[in-house]
Amino acid sequence: MPKIEECNLNPHGFREYDARWLYPKDINKEGIKNVGLGLGTQIILKTNKSPRVIVGHDYRSYSEEVKEKLIEGLINTGCNVEDVGLALSPMVYFAQFNLKADAVAMVTASHNDNGWTGIKMGIEKGLTHSPVEMNELKQIVLEKKFTRGKGSYKEIKGFKEVYINSLIKNKIKKKLKIVVACGNGTAGIFAPRVLKEIGCEIIELDCNLDFSFPKYNPNPEDLKMLSAISKTVKENNADVGFGFDGDGDRVGVIDNNGEEIFSDKIGLLIARNLAPNYKNNKFIVDVKSTGLFEKDNILLKNNCKTIYWKTGHSHIKRKVNELKALAGFEKSGHFFFNKPLGYGYDDGIQSAIQICNLLDNKNKKMSEIINELPKTYQTPTMAPFCKDEEKYEVVKSLVKKIENLKTSNTKIDDQIITNILTVNGIRFSFVDGSWGLIRASSNKPSLVVVTESPTSDKRKKKIFEFIDKLLQETGKVGEYDQKI
Repeated sequence: MPKIEECNLNPHGFREYDARWLYPKDINKEGIKNVGLGLGTQIILKTNKSPRVIVGHDYRSYSEEVKEKLIEGLINTGCNVEDVGLALSPMVYFAQFNLKADAVAMVTASHNDNGWTGIKMGIEKGLTHSPVEMNELKQIVLEKKFTRGKGSYKEIKGFKEVYINSLIKNKIKKKLKIVVACGNGTAGIFAPRVLKEIGCEIIELDCNLDFSFPKYNPNPEDLKMLSAISKTVKENNADVGFGFDGDGDRVGVIDNNGEEIFSDKIGLLIARNLAPNYKNNKFIVDVKSTGLFEKDNILLKNNCKTIYWKTGHSHIKRKVNELKALAGFEKSGHFFFNKPLGYGYDDGIQSAIQICNLLDNKNKKMSEIINELPKTYQTPTMAPFCKDEEKYEVVKSLVKKIENLKTSNTKIDDQIITNILTVNGIRFSFVDGSWGLIRASSNKPSLVVVTESPTSDKRKKKIFEFIDKLLQETGKVGEYDQKI
């Protein structure tokens, strides 16, 4: 008899809103099957019936075998699996709406290095697991409290076409020349075609699928990827460059001069473009995003309100859903468009289409449109080391300190703190619109620090120096990954 494989599963793979493991080092096939059993159990507990679950996978060499074991686990709990095959995460999310299914499970490690696998999952339509649901799933899996049943398997053929057709309904009038970069990830068989079919002239960059990722990871925050897009934009005199991540739910943007535009600024440009046609709406942005949203004259003129919320695609997605906001923007490049623009989930191609609409709507170059925004001086997102078991307590103590400084009207660079937001760490603002942020990282042993000033580079640095001094005084914060 063949030897039955022992289950290997590192519990740290259950993250705040998805799951990621090194495969097969931190999770083996039997471990994946157990995750399927756990997820199936959780879906049945929440839906209380014989649920239909949409499953898809990305183009990594081992994703299909991971998916097969996940499906085995799901079926053994009584779930009816509907497999859409090779997919982007947003295609799987779309399938849940289109096929009226009960849950989704997408096998992807997104932009992670080769060797990683993972699952993005959700039950409520358009939403991925919250930290509470992830913790619940982790407990079911680790304690092996599985429901047993007999489900079914069905392959859904041709769903890629259904998804693509949903994106190409509205054409653009201008013949935009666009660089489409996919880092040899799965978006390569979707993004160029969609953007071509809405009316753009396409220059493809690393759009052939290659699971070895020969040049760099498909990650729109990767400097190598951004540099390659910039070079190609300039060489071809393109109007804009788009970089898509491994599972197609994020996009990075390069302007016509080859300059990167940070995602929070892109979000603001899209919001400004939408506001006149969608007055009295809400936009959700994460706490790392530019302060320009709050005082933007176009948003205010159209009675649109911006709400700053917790960083993390799952958090922003849920807030967009809860408040019925028109859109949400996260600084890492996850954008969410709610009805009537979309279903509320993050789709990098749909985000790129909104940027094409922006260029179609204005008789200006991308660099001119970005220059219409007031200039701000912003630090990169900095991550000083802080132990996982200490980081939340450190942030808690700093919140108290900064609240006391506000109460006592203590000045930082000759300014008093006028506003404090504590939905995710602490973001404190000043009269001139400058601000600083300290929060605990969701997925690594570090804090997150960002500062921005619309006034001067000097003020931006002064706020950082103030934060750095507070951090050093705790005695629990180490080296930064980068510093200004």
